Amino acid sequence: MKIVIIGDGKVGHKLTSQLSEEGYDIILIDQNEGKLQEALNQLDIYCITGNGVDIEVQKQADVPHADLVIACASTDELNMLSCLIAKRLGAKHTIARVRNPLYYRQIGILKEDLHLSMAVNPELAAANEVARILLFPATSKVETFMKGRVELVEFKLKEDSRIIGMSLAELYRKYQIKILVCAVKRGEDVYIPDGDFVLEAGDKMHIAAGHQDLESFFKSLGKKSEKVRKVLICGGGHMCYYLTTQLLQAGRQVKIIEKKPERCEELCELLPKATVICGDATDQELLIEEGLDECNAFVALTGMDEENIILGLFAQSRGVPKIVAKVNEDSRAQMVENMGIDSIISAKSATADEIMSYVIARNNSYASANVETMYQLLGGRVKALEFIIKKECEITNVPLKDLPTKRNYLIACIGRKRRVIIPNGNDHLEVGDSVVVVTTNQMINKFSDILA
Repeated sequence: MKIVIIGDGKVGHKLTSQLSEEGYDIILIDQNEGKLQEALNQLDIYCITGNGVDIEVQKQADVPHADLVIACASTDELNMLSCLIAKRLGAKHTIARVRNPLYYRQIGILKEDLHLSMAVNPELAAANEVARILLFPATSKVETFMKGRVELVEFKLKEDSRIIGMSLAELYRKYQIKILVCAVKRGEDVYIPDGDFVLEAGDKMHIAAGHQDLESFFKSLGKKSEKVRKVLICGGGHMCYYLTTQLLQAGRQVKIIEKKPERCEELCELLPKATVICGDATDQELLIEEGLDECNAFVALTGMDEENIILGLFAQSRGVPKIVAKVNEDSRAQMVENMGIDSIISAKSATADEIMSYVIARNNSYASANVETMYQLLGGRVKALEFIIKKECEITNVPLKDLPTKRNYLIACIGRKRRVIIPNGNDHLEVGDSVVVVTTNQMINKFSDILA
């Protein structure tokens, strides 16, 4: 599969790295020769220096024969125009990054007129992720499958947890709740656990289940299910706008602190039900004055990773129950993991996952099972993919205990019509099922890859 990526920014670089590692034929276009040289030194790709809207540059990148063109340059206009030109030259599919809320509200018309296969909005994708976390505050990360019917949540076992020392088999027997522990990170090691796996303090667990079953499970663990009602957000960019819109719709109170007066005026017009404060979020006195100690959740969304980390640590020191910080740089995100800030989000990672899902789906569109959704967990060391079983094949109507699956592959749940099934060995797959597979191995391109 030949893929042309226009723009070697944060999203473009992450996509280039991931797609290159999965063996796709990648051509990267950017005007910055220095950045391209870095990418060339690190990755097995072909680079072209030039402007993505230049027809001659696109021809040089062999866009007329490309299976997919992904435009993630600095501006929406450039991305949309690049995709339009690529489509006119003969590219089979195009994806444009579109960040401006004004454009995105009209994305249906724009997609049709520009012949876009997909439009992605990094800030909206990340805002969706934060909203899910705030609506389920007992967890540090929430991903959804099967149109929201199944959630895959992350949480860390604390020293006082009542399930420490239990094997997973004992856990399932004791609580009798339809959940499945899909992956566990312990120190630097990641496991796809079986029933004999014994839980320890500090384990970072990923659990799949329906929303009600998850709530029941956390309640049985004695975890407080106090809802987030008051949210303080620092940084009034696009992500703040999308997040606040969702929180207000869910009936939450939102206060925003933004430094730029002109942006504050815009936010007041766009979000009349939110409280907007013009000020410097790094001013501790201002934070306390504006109710930091009374809020249920604190979200740091400024344009600087370092600032968001410091703000998150300060909120933690004041006892705020739920803290979310935007940290785009992967290395910084790993450093923050052990500092007590339980939820780290990245717009580029959320966008890359969306696009990777599309790429994999296109790559196996004629297979018996098609990829619908894909998420990368624990810094990319665990992958969770949702497949749709499209036709009868060697994997259908066979008890799961009789399917010879490879090591470190786990069928986490099955969606059948309106039912969510946490499977055991006697369950089977049928045509039309949604199936979530979790693995620590390389990317799955088709469902049969899990078979030994």
